[in-house]
Amino acid sequence: MKAVVITKAGGPEVLALRDVPDPSPGAGEILVRVRAAGINRADVLQRMGQYPAPPGAPADVPGLEYAGEVAALGVGSEGWKVGDRVMGLVPAGGYAECVTVNEAVALRIPAAWSFEQAAAVPEAFITAHDALVRQLGLRSGETVLIHAVGSGVGTAAVQLARAYGARTFGTSRSPQKLERARSLGLEIGIDSGAEDFAEVVRRHTGGAGVDMVLDLVGAPLLAGSIKALARGGRMIVVGLTGGRSATLDLGAVLSKRLTIVGTVLRARTLSEKINVTAHFAAEVMPLLEGGIVRPIVERSFPLAAAADAHRHLESNEVFGKLVLTCG
Repeated sequence: MKAVVITKAGGPEVLALRDVPDPSPGAGEILVRVRAAGINRADVLQRMGQYPAPPGAPADVPGLEYAGEVAALGVGSEGWKVGDRVMGLVPAGGYAECVTVNEAVALRIPAAWSFEQAAAVPEAFITAHDALVRQLGLRSGETVLIHAVGSGVGTAAVQLARAYGARTFGTSRSPQKLERARSLGLEIGIDSGAEDFAEVVRRHTGGAGVDMVLDLVGAPLLAGSIKALARGGRMIVVGLTGGRSATLDLGAVLSKRLTIVGTVLRARTLSEKINVTAHFAAEVMPLLEGGIVRPIVERSFPLAAAADAHRHLESNEVFGKLVLTCG
């Protein structure tokens, strides 16, 4: 089969379309003919040699999510049949014509969706749901600040927060992305390149602060996020695109009784991923199928143009998701 291979650590030019051995499904697995694959910042980090794939996953083929058709069943696989349209997460290897996955972590693609739409769902929406709802316990009437609200996870998070009845704040360095995010449910958009987001939050909450912060950026926003949180507030760190090291005011953490959580999906055990997928299927798939929330696909690229897709992602001009198509 064809796959996009990282030939060495480096820039987008190190990605090359190569022939690699065909995978075969093991016990309880399905073989999926990939029709589209989502692109994520983690893929860029893996390409640069900064975020290696977990043991057992393809070390040189990036890609954390796929959408396609079941092509074969492994021994004991009973939940799917050949031809079923499925999507889901993989620890690596999504930039390929085929992947193998445990049948319990595959999700059915709604009939009306394209493969490109489906490929934009798993990483963004499962991450946002797991972080906001499963880990931080988002409730109706709460206030949520979402950093990098125009990103893939950001656009999913703002929609889910709105669907759960929360009031939404979001940051971006792009006024255009903030404007687009308003159509997804963003109430207060903050240009983090021109405004003090903690001060904006203070003004719009009567000085109370927000109940929750979803941080997809990391170090540069830590101090402001602590200031923006209300007493008893919760913060979850999902991404570190802006850096991993910062000074934390522990006095504020103590006096405000804050909860700070770090999370990652990629390195979780299979049983943990099955659990996350089951909750997502029950709680979020009905919202997606009903059009209450939706994947945001800015642009698709053919598999052979993965390097161009990475360049576009790194331009920071993307709103929502980029997708690779595999025929």
